[in-house]
Amino acid sequence: IEGLNRISSIVTSMKAFSHPGSGQKIPANINRSIENTVTISRNEWKYDCELELDLDPDMPEVPCIESEFNQVMLNLIINAVDAIKDSNKTGRSVSGFIKIKTSHDDDNAIIEIEDNGMGIPEKIKDRIFEPFYTTKEVGKGTGQGLAISHSIIVEKHSGSLYFTSEEGKGTTFIIKLPLREDQL
Repeated sequence: IEGLNRISSIVTSMKAFSHPGSGQKIPANINRSIENTVTISRNEWKYDCELELDLDPDMPEVPCIESEFNQVMLNLIINAVDAIKDSNKTGRSVSGFIKIKTSHDDDNAIIEIEDNGMGIPEKIKDRIFEPFYTTKEVGKGTGQGLAISHSIIVEKHSGSLYFTSEEGKGTTFIIKLPLREDQL
């Protein structure tokens, strides 16, 4: 029964995650979107780290193109896992940890994706949102994930995507999305 419940949860999450929607911003429950993305991505992170959710129970619905928001979240989760794996390849043996937190202020929904991976080296911090820029080995990454994510959040949603990072300690990506269409 537990296995069937898990399968049912995965199928439900996959349907919600992959639903193309209208391409228009509509009010969405981003906490549920994040939960679905975490469920879908579980095989990417379950062997390498723990993933903790700290979701604001009072989060209002956020006008967004939900399928594109899901794409951004999936990309940031996979990047966090890759940073943790890379960290462990260097001999820095850490128990991988990703924390996704939501909160809001009067104007914005705030989503933070924190990892305890390698961190981003100072010399490349200015380049990580550039198209085709990647530090991943050949065949692993295209350098499109963060560029596309930045475009989706900033250009399509009038939000912001930025990060804080300390080399050797980890990175936190922060997404801010306007709570009201009249803020756009």
